[in-house]
Amino acid sequence: MAPLTVRAAAERLGVSYSALKQWIYKGTVRTVRTGGGHHRVPESEVDRMLAAQGKPPRGRVRRPRAVGLLVSISGRNQLRGIVEEVRADGLLAQVRLRIGDQRLTAVITRDAVEELKLRRGEEALAIIKSTEVMIARSSS
Repeated sequence: MAPLTVRAAAERLGVSYSALKQWIYKGTVRTVRTGGGHHRVPESEVDRMLAAQGKPPRGRVRRPRAVGLLVSISGRNQLRGIVEEVRADGLLAQVRLRIGDQRLTAVITRDAVEELKLRRGEEALAIIKSTEVMIARSSS
């Protein structure tokens, strides 16, 4: 089997691309170089690293489609609250969260409300990004 790209190897190992690149630069991970100087990670090296982590070697990894799932978001940018109101009109929806004794209102797409299954009384997260606010269903 052909060696994997660094990105594909990182995905198989469950680590970030940049972490795997750092391991390559430090010599922790053995690679082969292409004619253009790009690193490729042999399957045997990925299997060795998985075994070192106590994980069995895996086949190709399929990425599950994330539906309302939040991954790797700083806790500083999250506000957990209860959905007080959801009003949908046309393509947009207004969602109001009660966060402690405060209220936060966000306008998001109607599709997002339906995909996240936001309902009154359920817990949700407001994710603050710059001047934007996103609403996501809490996994609790």
